[in-house]
Amino acid sequence: MASRASEMNALVINCSPVRDGATAEIAKIVSDCLVERYAVRGICIDDFQISYCRGCRTCHQTAQCVQRDDVEKIMDLFDWADVIVSVSPSYWADIPGQFKVFIDRCTPWCNTHEPHATLRSGKKGYVVALRTGTSMRECQHIFDTIEHFYGHMEIQCCGRLGLCGIEYKDAVEPRRDEIVAFCSGI
Repeated sequence: MASRASEMNALVINCSPVRDGATAEIAKIVSDCLVERYAVRGICIDDFQISYCRGCRTCHQTAQCVQRDDVEKIMDLFDWADVIVSVSPSYWADIPGQFKVFIDRCTPWCNTHEPHATLRSGKKGYVVALRTGTSMRECQHIFDTIEHFYGHMEIQCCGRLGLCGIEYKDAVEPRRDEIVAFCSGI
C-alpha cells in the first residue's frame, strides 16, 4: 500500500502467511496511523517467493546470496524505509516459518561477517506481536527474535507491543485504541 509522499518512509510487514487475518488487520491499523507522518508501504511476507537458505556461506565472502528470488525486492524496501514495523503472530511461540526463512536469507546483510551488504543507516524498528492465548511469554519470544534480527541489520529497536487473546480479525477492533496509542510513538 503506497501513500502520499513524505520526507520519511515506513515499511509495515505482515509477517503472517495469511493475507487477510488478524495480523493483516493490525498491520492495516498501523499503516493507517502512520500515513499522516510517513510515506507507507505495507507488504505481506507470503506475497514473495523466498527460497530456504542453503547454508553455503558464499555470502560471507561475497556479501551476496547465490540464489535469485524475491529477497532482494524486500531488502530494497528495507533500504527505502526509515521505519520498519514487523507485525507477527505467534506460531508455536515463535515467528511464522515464512518470516524465519526470510530472516535466514538476510545473512548477506548480517553485520557479523565481512564483507556484508548494508542498508542505509539510521533505521528504527518496531515489533507488534500477537497470540491467541493470555500469556505475554510467547510475545516476548517474538520480540526477542525480531529484535535480534534488527540488531544484525543495524536497525535500532525502538518499541514493541504485545497483544494477547487475538485469534481472529474480530478480536482486533476492541484493541484498536491500544494499537493507535502504540503508533503515536513511532
